[in-house]
Amino acid sequence: MTNFVVKTKNMRLADLRTGESGIVVKVAGRGAFRKRIIEMGFVKGKRVDVLLNAPLKDPIKYKIMDFEVSLRRSEAALIEVIHESEIPSVSDDAVLPEKAKIDTDELLHAYALQKGKKIRVALVGNPNAGKTSLFNAITGAHEHVGNYGGVTVDAKAQRFEHKGYTIQLVDLPGTYSLSSYTPEERYVRNYVQDNHPDVVINIVAASNLERNLYLTTQLIDMDARMVIALNMFDELEKSGDKFDYDLLGKMIGIPIVPTVSKYGRGIGELFDTVIDVYEERNPVIRHVHINYGEILEQGITQIQKMLHTCPDLGKNWSSRYLSIQLLEKDKDAEHFVKNLSIGDSVIDKRDEVCRQIEQLLQEDSESAFINARYGYIAGALKETYQVSKTEEEDTTRLLDAIVTHKVFGYPIFLLFMFVMFQATFQLGAYPLEAIEWAVAKLSEFVQNSMAPGALRDLITDGIIQGVGGVIVFLPNILILYCFISFMEDSGYMARAAFIMDKIMHKMGLHGKSFIPLVMGFGCNVPALMATRTIESHSSRMITLLVLPFMSCSARLPVYILLAGTFFPQNAGAVLFAVYATGVILSIITARLLRRFFFKEEEVPFVMELPPYRLPTWKSVAIHVWDRSRQYLRKMGGIILLASIVVWALEYFPREGDSFIVQLGNWLEPVMRPLGFNQNIGVSLLSGMAAKEVVVSTMEILNAVESLTPLTALSMMLFVLIYFPCIATVSAMHHETGSWKWTLLSVLYTTVLAWFVAFLVYQIGSFFV
Repeated sequence: MTNFVVKTKNMRLADLRTGESGIVVKVAGRGAFRKRIIEMGFVKGKRVDVLLNAPLKDPIKYKIMDFEVSLRRSEAALIEVIHESEIPSVSDDAVLPEKAKIDTDELLHAYALQKGKKIRVALVGNPNAGKTSLFNAITGAHEHVGNYGGVTVDAKAQRFEHKGYTIQLVDLPGTYSLSSYTPEERYVRNYVQDNHPDVVINIVAASNLERNLYLTTQLIDMDARMVIALNMFDELEKSGDKFDYDLLGKMIGIPIVPTVSKYGRGIGELFDTVIDVYEERNPVIRHVHINYGEILEQGITQIQKMLHTCPDLGKNWSSRYLSIQLLEKDKDAEHFVKNLSIGDSVIDKRDEVCRQIEQLLQEDSESAFINARYGYIAGALKETYQVSKTEEEDTTRLLDAIVTHKVFGYPIFLLFMFVMFQATFQLGAYPLEAIEWAVAKLSEFVQNSMAPGALRDLITDGIIQGVGGVIVFLPNILILYCFISFMEDSGYMARAAFIMDKIMHKMGLHGKSFIPLVMGFGCNVPALMATRTIESHSSRMITLLVLPFMSCSARLPVYILLAGTFFPQNAGAVLFAVYATGVILSIITARLLRRFFFKEEEVPFVMELPPYRLPTWKSVAIHVWDRSRQYLRKMGGIILLASIVVWALEYFPREGDSFIVQLGNWLEPVMRPLGFNQNIGVSLLSGMAAKEVVVSTMEILNAVESLTPLTALSMMLFVLIYFPCIATVSAMHHETGSWKWTLLSVLYTTVLAWFVAFLVYQIGSFFV
């Protein structure tokens, strides 16, 4: 078979005009519709001719396999084809058959077969099931893995080759169900529903089958073509539990493949199975209906019969799945049905059926479906799974008894945080000195190698001193991220959230707010995005608005520079105190926001506490490298640019006061009460772009020499509190959906920073 390079859009059969022809690539849709279309001959590689359109352009008559068939335009839109106009030009690495020796149909057929080897695969699974670990193991991407919901807050896609197939893998947000309570649930459901991935890989944690298989039952209801990746299979093997996953796969009509994503085990077999399912040659795959019991099934049938009479239902929805969603009182399903021509009648019928269910079962219909699903799972596992007492459970109980103890839990957490900050400073001091030496030698080399002039000054005083002054703190940032990664990957972060729930509640926040707040020590931007897992709107808004008080790693270079210079004997303690001040200010602000702006919302604190796992060095290394790569990218981007701008403002004009002096004079009246001179004011102003720029500006302007221990402390607190960086402001606007709250946060933090620094400096002046 000749190899081709195809670069085309996805043309649909409905796009072809009368008289045109195409070759079938694949059929989307699901259930009986898809099966019927394939049975009629619409299979990969077959030629379809458009014969004519009905007077109103719908339906359309086609010819396939020497017989004529009529399809509605909406049905034809689900059949992907390739048309003669889509044949790509020859690329350097493609060898095409000579067109003189091959007719158009044969050429189209060849392209259709190749294009049909592109498989869109969606990864769907619970948080803690190892979904993102699997994505990383397959694609080599460096997405971080955490033992809690909300790490994956957007879909991430990568392409790779496997046995002649191009697979586009989409990592969807982790979710426990496909209801519409959280953004993750809606996103995943809508993606599977509307985008028709060719195959869904459902990641199921082998250590928590009953909970994970609940999502599987919902995917079965959606009639998604599926393969189950039975992940963390090594944990099941170690536990001594017995699981006949082949039998379970045959029972539910889904092939199951054991995997251990963190070691790359089972990945090849998983995608062999994906290809078999895609090519319709896997013997296990079949669509089953979950039996919800006589009463619920009767209700489903009544709604389904009405939906079958609806001419504008479309092919995106399985009528059975939509009926179940309606009976579960799903708001998105209700909204969709109300826009149908018979929508009001369907909703009235749904309400009638729900009343009947509640009378007969003595529970609301939504609870009845949830219980029925768990009953179905329990019945399936009873035949296939034997549990034995695990050593891991004993270890988890023992560790939980210590780290969540009512007396020892909080001191252990505070000790861990103190050790983290102490190690960040103490351990990072050694490589910091080495990098400082290398930067100084580089500057000296350039100074001695180039002729005097503006260019030499730009390179030495602007670029090397500005960028080098920030890059020296890379080791400290890596150490901080090592600790945060350990907390997340080991499962301790979830325990910290558990013990902090009551304190969070007293603050006016939700227990789940704790995780984004701790993530904020790394970077505020992903922390803001992680708030999407907080179901309570008011708690999410408060968390978003107080997150800038969590001192991100970009501020760390400022603290290390000032604490190391002015408090060398107690630098770790000073660092801890600065971070603690941010936490205290976030508490005060949260209370004010709850008191004056947001009403109390009682949302239950429900969060999975995963078993403890020893993080792999690979996982930690990937996380740390990913963050360091982002930091280094900043060196060559915004920090380099800012360093050049600051140097130019300080260097020009050559006669009279430089631009930087003029700017400093303008800022001085505002900064003088805080003990800051012109250069410090300019340094803080430059930090609005990115906090690392404060250090590079101070290096260029030699601003550290003008500080005292008191003004250094005042400056650290100002940097802690004031204007978050541009990226954080942008993320906050995106997450709050409002410039009002974003600008309020910017104004509040900047004014508060001025008052705190003012009080520290003015009060401190009486004692020093």
